[in-house]
Amino acid sequence: MLNGNFEDKRVFERFPVKFPVRYFQTSYSDTQEGLARAQDISAKGVGLVTKEKLPVNTPLEMWLEIQDKGDPLYARGQVVWSKPAGINEFWSGISLDRADLMGLSRVLRVGQ
Repeated sequence: MLNGNFEDKRVFERFPVKFPVRYFQTSYSDTQEGLARAQDISAKGVGLVTKEKLPVNTPLEMWLEIQDKGDPLYARGQVVWSKPAGINEFWSGISLDRADLMGLSRVLRVGQ
């Protein structure tokens, strides 16, 4: 499927969500902590909105604050794209290191 000049290579369906995310940028030279809002999620990726632009290829560790009374869902991934999403906001696509179908099921249960 083509969307403009972007070829969508997603394997898993994305679902719209809204919950807080705490993340660490874990580059070799520096480690920075930040807060974000998850916009969408799949078993293999997360769309985040942040106050700062996340550089492409940056590794991230994330704790997704799913509103299900359970512990935050831990995930690791890498920034694959980042673009402006409004004034002082950026939307970034994060490819997760491994598919997490159990974690995704927690998110979908909350959304019902």
